[in-house]
Amino acid sequence: MSIQSRPQPDNSHCKQEAGTIVPVINRNRCDGKTVCVDACPQSVLGMHILPEAQRRGLNAIGKIKGFVHRWHQVELVNPDACVACGDCVAICPEKAITLIKTSP
Repeated sequence: MSIQSRPQPDNSHCKQEAGTIVPVINRNRCDGKTVCVDACPQSVLGMHILPEAQRRGLNAIGKIKGFVHRWHQVELVNPDACVACGDCVAICPEKAITLIKTSP
């Protein structure tokens, strides 16, 4: 019986070395869908319940969306692995994700 290793992600379209770019989530836009989490070849994103302290900073629309979606939102679980492929940005239906350069 052979042990199969996890398939390696296809990073051929990625633009940066890991850790030079990081996704930023617009909390007022995020609906907590998992399409971006599933699209990330590096497992940078995950789902979580937005903490109450972060809910206070949302605008009225963000609070309504958060309540309706039970405060499920995307979070960075492995930001140093981001290679700027842009898959999460492209697939997000709410346009809630942008990529920014990390500080040197």
